[in-house]
Amino acid sequence: MTSAPTPAGFRCGYIAIVGRPNVGKSTLMNTLIGAKVSITSRKAQTTRHRITGIQTVPDAQFIYVDTPGFQTRHSNALNKTLNKTVTNTLESSDLILYIVEAGTFGPADQQVMDLLPKNVPVILVINKSDRVKDKAVLMPFAQQIAEKFQFTAIVPVSAKLRFQLDGLQNEIKKYLPENEPIFGEDDITDRSEKFLASEIVREKLFRFVGDELPYTSTVLIEKFEQEGNLRRIFAAILVERDGHKSMIIGNKGARLKEVSTQARQDMEKLFGGPVYLEIWVKVKSGWADNEAGLRAYGYE
Repeated sequence: MTSAPTPAGFRCGYIAIVGRPNVGKSTLMNTLIGAKVSITSRKAQTTRHRITGIQTVPDAQFIYVDTPGFQTRHSNALNKTLNKTVTNTLESSDLILYIVEAGTFGPADQQVMDLLPKNVPVILVINKSDRVKDKAVLMPFAQQIAEKFQFTAIVPVSAKLRFQLDGLQNEIKKYLPENEPIFGEDDITDRSEKFLASEIVREKLFRFVGDELPYTSTVLIEKFEQEGNLRRIFAAILVERDGHKSMIIGNKGARLKEVSTQARQDMEKLFGGPVYLEIWVKVKSGWADNEAGLRAYGYE
């Protein structure tokens, strides 16, 4: 069976989504493509990798690249790596969505703006516009930012409520080059299910443990098996010390149980089938032979 020919004038390109931490970049991409492929959290710096989300419509393929929020507060090795990821993404994209939060523009927003290349079209996206009670202030706010950079368009949206997202995609399409599609029409990301599983567990970890947990905590998928429609996933949360371990496990295992249950439910929704999820918490210094962690069953 041969695939249908690409229609004349088909557009396809890469769209970088950038902005300071916590302006809603991941939420925007997930909502645009209609699936959760990039994790979200109130905790800044949740996204550590370039995450690609793909949406294909009859006349275009949008390839969104969600980047880590540009880090300005600390100059450690992790943040330098994250910032390099942002700048590399900007330079290789066909279009950039520069995200700010409605009514808020500070030094961190300006530092990201200073990275915007002059030879790539940039759309200013004012997110969380639903939170502004007096809509009359949005226009002067947009004009204030527009004086700082030559944007190709300005679009106020609410990623959470899907407000103005159709208009945003119509604007994006204008700047995509005429190209054959790069991915299949059913693809929603270029990341593996194993990677997505680890990211989902990490999201729940930050959500339920919050600021108490260091960024150095890691989720490792030790085994990922598929039997028909059932996926069996065995994950390890690697922490630096026993105190972090007990923090994640919680009283009688309640917190780890909640992390596992919520992660399993998200995986089942994303993968479209049942998931058996087992999570251990291990201390990094010798985690490979540390089997004293608490087991949490996310699929019963």
